[in-house]
Amino acid sequence: MKIHSVKGQKIAAGERAQEADHPHSLVAQFGPDQPLPLDCGIELSPFQIAYQTYGTLNADKSNAILVCHALTMDQHIANVHPITGKPGGWLTLVGPGKPIDTDRYFVICSNVIGGCMGSTGPASTNPATGKPWGLDFPVITIPDMVRAQAMLIDRLGIDKLFCVVGGSMGGMQVLQWSVAFPERVFSALAIACATRHSAQNIAFHELGRQAVMADPDWQHGRYFENGCFPHRGLAVARMAAHITYLSDAALHRKFGRKMQDRDLPTFSFDADFQVESYLRYQGSSFVERFDANSYLYLTRAMDYFDVAADHDGVLAAAFRGTQTRFCVVSFTSDWLFPTSESRAIVHALNAGGARVSFAEIVTDKGHDAFLLDEPEFIDIARAFLQSAGTARGLGKAEH
Repeated sequence: MKIHSVKGQKIAAGERAQEADHPHSLVAQFGPDQPLPLDCGIELSPFQIAYQTYGTLNADKSNAILVCHALTMDQHIANVHPITGKPGGWLTLVGPGKPIDTDRYFVICSNVIGGCMGSTGPASTNPATGKPWGLDFPVITIPDMVRAQAMLIDRLGIDKLFCVVGGSMGGMQVLQWSVAFPERVFSALAIACATRHSAQNIAFHELGRQAVMADPDWQHGRYFENGCFPHRGLAVARMAAHITYLSDAALHRKFGRKMQDRDLPTFSFDADFQVESYLRYQGSSFVERFDANSYLYLTRAMDYFDVAADHDGVLAAAFRGTQTRFCVVSFTSDWLFPTSESRAIVHALNAGGARVSFAEIVTDKGHDAFLLDEPEFIDIARAFLQSAGTARGLGKAEH
């Protein structure tokens, strides 16, 4: 294995392809002798995983927390993002003195396989052709992501994770970790997620994928080779998805029907309303940091996810006998992953004999509440980790 670090600096949007192979992160490279077995029947080799770490691993390696990122996030959860130049994506939860306390825990976050921030994905160079993989990259699943993470954790010499934490797609990874490697997960914090996607969520993802593929610059996934990028299609996909991350109340509170820098309508299809301008900004900023093909692959991975699939459709059987301690969190205004989905997880865990606590946070911030400054959620996350730490016998991290 080779592990190296590249000093972070802001890079231009046009360098996305280079970031896929040479990220501003730590990188674990796995050679032909260590292939990643994929659910589609292919062994991916060679491949690499890009990751960030925060804090210090203690002497007995018992204080490691794996943070699993959401669909459009990446490994830069608590450091300046090398492309956007903005603060990390989860500073409400991760950092000194915060619930995931980097003065106490050794925190790991890896870019998922299929991503575009350094882990092998469709934007990476295919060693067989010397060109970006594009749609030649094999279709990946949430279990594939977790198997790759497990290989990284092995390389870091960690036998058992103190906690696996994640929201949305990250929450799906948390559930998969607890099912695939129960003996390696002491505790699990699953936030705003489900054991499988609803038909409505699959439909929204298909809308986004079709927007990308309808862009003439998509070039059947070969846009890097042809010197173009499907900015318009990916921006529209992001705009549609971003609506699902919010709530009607949050949109009304923030924008209502306010006009954008004017008192009267333009009687055109310009962004007359503030909410229109906001969505266009979300779309345009997203394409500066994300790969279009990765968006196709990762949304498809979420669609395929089904924890009970390998257990004859019986969800409780997936968790039967687990010793992992769970905390499941939902938000009242999250209509992407409503509380009913979290309750189904809790019921299955109870039926499987697991130790589980559950919290439904009252908020109007929608699905994205888990990334925002939501005091009750932050307090619950802190209390769960402190309780699990006491049970695990964790003191302060050794420096």
